[in-house]
Amino acid sequence: MSLLVVGLSHRSAPVSVLERAALTRESRARLAHDVLAAEPATESAVLATCNRIEVYADVDKFHAGVAELSTLLARHSGVALEELTPYLYVHYEDRAVHHLFSVACGLDSMVVGEGQILGQIKDALALGQELHTAGRLLNDLFQQALRVGKRAHSETGIDKAGQSLVTFGLEQLAAGTPVADWAAGRRALVIGAGSMSSLAAATLARAGVAHVAVANRTLERAERLAAILTEPGGPGAFGFTASAVPMDAVPGELELADVVVSCTGATGLVLTADAVRAALAGRTNGSGPALALLDLAMPRDVDAAVHRLPGARLVDIESLAEASADAPMAADVDQVRTIVSDEVAAFGAAQRAAHITPTVVALRTMAADVVASEMSRLNGRLPDLDDKQRAEITQTVRRVVDKLLHAPTVRVKELAATPGGAGYADALRELFDLDPQAVAAVSRADTRADRHTTAREPA
Repeated sequence: MSLLVVGLSHRSAPVSVLERAALTRESRARLAHDVLAAEPATESAVLATCNRIEVYADVDKFHAGVAELSTLLARHSGVALEELTPYLYVHYEDRAVHHLFSVACGLDSMVVGEGQILGQIKDALALGQELHTAGRLLNDLFQQALRVGKRAHSETGIDKAGQSLVTFGLEQLAAGTPVADWAAGRRALVIGAGSMSSLAAATLARAGVAHVAVANRTLERAERLAAILTEPGGPGAFGFTASAVPMDAVPGELELADVVVSCTGATGLVLTADAVRAALAGRTNGSGPALALLDLAMPRDVDAAVHRLPGARLVDIESLAEASADAPMAADVDQVRTIVSDEVAAFGAAQRAAHITPTVVALRTMAADVVASEMSRLNGRLPDLDDKQRAEITQTVRRVVDKLLHAPTVRVKELAATPGGAGYADALRELFDLDPQAVAAVSRADTRADRHTTAREPA
C-alpha cells in the first residue's frame, strides 16, 4: 500500500487561505484527473469540504508524489505553491488511513463528532468512481472509512458531542440563550438549496421559526426544499410555513428576515455589506433584535464587513473556527480513537493479505497447468486407460498437489497480513519461479472486477 494524502484544513491553515483555495466540483474533477495523469499516481480522489481540501493518491514514489500533488493542488486552487506549502500536511501509508478514518468519525472536524463529513466522503468516492480515478485501493479505503464513521456514531456517544455546523453556528448566534427560545416565532431566510442549506432550513424549522424563505439560483430546487419542509410529518411545528423565492428577491426578503443562513457554491459574495446595510435601513422595526447572519460557505457568501454594521450579527466559518477551539472534548472521543486504531490495523492487514492473493492464484494456476500437462503425457503413454481410471488418477494427482500447496499458501497469507509481510509475495514468486506477467494479469483482472462491483455498491 502506497497511499498518500496531501491537504490543508482548518487545523493547518487560516480561514483566509482555505477560502482562497476552495474548489468547485469542476475543479475537483480536473484535479483528480490531473493527479491520475501524473507519473507517480495510479489512483486519485479529492475530498473537499468547507474546512478542508485533501488529495488522496496511490503512488509508487513518495517524494515525487508529494511534490506532484502539492503542485497540482496549488495550480487548481489558484494559491501560489510557495504560499500554500507552509499550510500543507502529508500522511503516508498507515498514517494516511488513520487520518481519513479520523476524519470520517468527526475527530478532525471543526465541531468534533459531526456526522455531515460522512456525506462529503461519500460524495468524494462517488466522484472518483464516476471519473474512474478511484481504483481498488481508494474504493476499499473510502468504503471502509464510511463504515468506520458509522460504527463510531453507532457504538459511542460521539453524537452527543458532535453537533452539526449549522447547530453550532446557531448556538453562537443565540449567545447563550437556548436556540429554541431564541428562534421561536422568527422569520428565516436560507440562501442555497444544497445539502448544507437543506440541513439549515430543517434545523431552523425544528428550532421553532415561524417561516423559512428559501432562495436559490434554480428556483425549482428551492421549491422542492420548501415543499419538503412543509409536508405532513415535516420538521416544522403546527403553523410553520415555507416559501421559495428567486435570487433577485433576496433584497426584499432580507428586510423581512430575522435570521439568514447562506451556503452556496458561488465564487463571489452573495450578500455585500451595502446590501445588508440597505436591508437594515428598510426594516420596519429598527429597534427590534439584530439581524442574525450565519455564513457557512467557503469561500464566504457574506461580506466580512457586515461584522461592523450596527444592527447585524454575523457568524462565519472564521468565527466558528475560533469558537470551536475552546469547545470541550467528549469522553467518548477516546473510545472513538480506539475504534480508529483498531480499524486502521485491520485495514492494513487486509490490504497486505490482498497483495499476496494474485501470487497465490498464479501459483495454483501454474500447479493446475502442471497437472494437466502430466495427465496429457500419461494419456500418451497409457492410451488403454478407460475414462473411469483416467478420472481417478487425475483426481488423485490434483488432491496431492492441493495438499502440498495448502499449508504454505494459507501460512503465507497469514504472514503477509502482518506488518512487513509484503516481502512474502516476492519470496513465493522466487521460490516457485512464477512468471511476473501471470501475477500481473491476475491483479489487473481483480482490479477491473473490483471497480465494476464497487461502482454499483451503495456506500
